[in-house]
Amino acid sequence: MLLFLLLSIAIIMKMRKPKVREILENVLITEAAAEGKALARYNDRVIFVPFVVPGDIVDVLIKKRKNNFAEGEAIAFHHYSDLRVEAQCPHFGICGGCKWQTLRYDKQLFFKNKQVIDNLERLGKIDCSRALPILGSDLRFQYRNKLEFTFSNRQWIPDVSLLSERIDDGALGFHIPKFFDKVLNITECALQKEPSNLIRNFIRDYCRKSKLPFYNIKEHFGLMRNLIIRTSETGDIMVIVVFAENSSEIEPLLTAIEKAFPQITSLLYAVNTKFNDTLGDQQINVFKGKDYIIEQMPTFNDKTKLLSFRIGAKSFYQTNSKQAYNLYKAAAEFAEPHSDSIVYDLYTGCGTIANFIADSVKKVVGIEYVEEAIDDAKINSNLNDIKNTEFFAGDMSKVLTDDFVQTHSRPDIIITDPPRAGMAADVTAQLLNIAAKKIVYISCNPATQARDIAILSEKYDVCRIQPVDMFPHTHHVENVVELMLKVN
Repeated sequence: MLLFLLLSIAIIMKMRKPKVREILENVLITEAAAEGKALARYNDRVIFVPFVVPGDIVDVLIKKRKNNFAEGEAIAFHHYSDLRVEAQCPHFGICGGCKWQTLRYDKQLFFKNKQVIDNLERLGKIDCSRALPILGSDLRFQYRNKLEFTFSNRQWIPDVSLLSERIDDGALGFHIPKFFDKVLNITECALQKEPSNLIRNFIRDYCRKSKLPFYNIKEHFGLMRNLIIRTSETGDIMVIVVFAENSSEIEPLLTAIEKAFPQITSLLYAVNTKFNDTLGDQQINVFKGKDYIIEQMPTFNDKTKLLSFRIGAKSFYQTNSKQAYNLYKAAAEFAEPHSDSIVYDLYTGCGTIANFIADSVKKVVGIEYVEEAIDDAKINSNLNDIKNTEFFAGDMSKVLTDDFVQTHSRPDIIITDPPRAGMAADVTAQLLNIAAKKIVYISCNPATQARDIAILSEKYDVCRIQPVDMFPHTHHVENVVELMLKVN
């Protein structure tokens, strides 16, 4: 019986027709779409294609089919769009980090602005008539102050013609999108200023020469696991090397880094033996220098006066330092604070917004989940001689209770800057219960922002909207929305 079943399966497999490659010819790319892809319409079907720009005419190989759309890959170009520019990164089209790098910057801003409005109108049913034009970034490259890299014992080489070459030397770079176990070796990233590339390449070459085992992501063994490089406008540099196990090789490597780059002000390391890369619950050890770097930003009221912010290894700080000022300035202008205002700064991180607005109000109360970030927020207030801030660590839904509000005064203004997932349902419910006169909602995800605002619209009207481009050459965009309590 088993033999008969196996023979039957074999006959069926032999009779099954091979998959036919579907190629669409002369497809006009019409607009930019979600996740950095571009969009075309072909015979009433929507086609998503990466690494092309509106105005390109291409042949598309269909890779995935759905009922009402398909995903494809451009395999030939018949016409290059007037909106196209040359990519500056040697890894463009492979690492996936800057999918809009070949799109003219003014058009990047156009489509980001459109993305914000489309999400708010479609998902939140929000009137966007008072939306302001998107604020572009003066820096288009070398704007990131933080990059995270992954070690892998197998280097991802996308060109099959190169597979005869060695691919087991180990890679230090970025994950290929949608593949946790494929790491592209990065030789040059255009998004962070030097010595970022020099440090990364030095560490990779040292580890290869010293035969330090790179991490095997699938089997979870090997020494070298992750690398984080942070820089600041003050010139401070933080380097965090993450190992997967303890080893006598750790000290010689860190010593070599210290000797090669004496300008590093904070050389840290961690030993992470978990199955995931998060460092929130890991001990960060100081090998050289301080356990923090200093960033500076002008105050809201006086651009000539600089605030200093201490940023630890686990602290969140906006990754585009210069554009962060414009983002916070827009939020503060929407808040319209005065000397008697009580302000709650939700998801405060290391207290940047709280301290930025503190000299304009009576009191700021900041809440954040990460305890180390709250420690930094308190230090940042002391560092800037700010006396009217209070900071609390804990889960937002558990901290922001009726008792908390009664103890620390009901806010006139709430500024909220949650992670990409937005605010939990019980947090939005509590905001409705508090009923502050104004909410200023900052978000890096217009979709979840639209969802939350739709809930808050029970008691709030949407007023001004200000998109801000924090991440040139990517599809990501920040947005600030002003919400006013409805008058009964």
